Amino acid sequence: MSVEQLVVAIVVVAAVGFGVARTIRIIPQATAAIIERLGRYHRTLTPGLNLVVPFIDRIKDLIDLREQVVSFPPQPVITSDNLVVSIDTVIYFQVTNPKAATYEIANFLTGVEQLTVTTLRNVVGGMDLERTLTSREDINTALRGVLDEATGKWGIRVNRVELKAIDPPASIQDSMEKQMRADRDKRAAVLTAEGQRQAAILAAEGEKQASVLRARGEAEAAVLRAQAEAEAQAMRAKGQADAIGMVFKAIHEGNPDQHLLAYQYLQTLPEIAKGDANKIWIVPSEMGKVLENLGGLFTPPKDQDTR
Repeated sequence: MSVEQLVVAIVVVAAVGFGVARTIRIIPQATAAIIERLGRYHRTLTPGLNLVVPFIDRIKDLIDLREQVVSFPPQPVITSDNLVVSIDTVIYFQVTNPKAATYEIANFLTGVEQLTVTTLRNVVGGMDLERTLTSREDINTALRGVLDEATGKWGIRVNRVELKAIDPPASIQDSMEKQMRADRDKRAAVLTAEGQRQAAILAAEGEKQASVLRARGEAEAAVLRAQAEAEAQAMRAKGQADAIGMVFKAIHEGNPDQHLLAYQYLQTLPEIAKGDANKIWIVPSEMGKVLENLGGLFTPPKDQDTR
């Protein structure tokens, strides 16, 4: 084989190898390839091994079919009360039709960003600042509805829209912080006053109940003392009555004579005179008769004298 033939064989083998290499296309998972044949859309390659016609078919774009997250820079938006707020947005979307995403719009990512900005300005433009700050969920829902409807023909599905931050002007932030501090101080003062009021009410109720209980206890104690005193007096009276009865019975059973009674009367007189208020001692009229009876105690009987 001559040198010319060897070169030709090598060129043929290289051409065949290059053609085979251009014929086989391996598409990664979660990716789609747009194939154009002679400048026109031919088909969409799915993940795996695919065969194409070399030099006639060409891959225009590889489309990522996974859900993508795009964060757009802050956008100035004017509210209905003429205040400029800066809003950051995050879009979660996914390509569902690679052909439409390739041929229906030149750059779907730029289209989604611009559509998000214009829609955001329309939605927030109808709200005041306070409602804008407190209605994130409403804004997210409105944005998602408009974006999903508009990007449907691009072969894109918007899954979720989130507002990362809503930043009002610095002067408004300072005023809001002062208002929040004033509201917190007011609520704290109200809670403190309410707590003091409740404490005073509870203290007064406790003092009232304590006074009632003390008065009730003192009344019950007085009743018990009166009952005890009455019972004691009754018992003392009964004891004195019993003692008098016993003495009276003993006297009558002993049949005392005048001499014994006179003697007992003399023994009682000193007890009568012991009082501090007894400055004058009046001798009863019966004193002579008592002494006469008492003298009879020491006079011997007549039968003894005769003896």
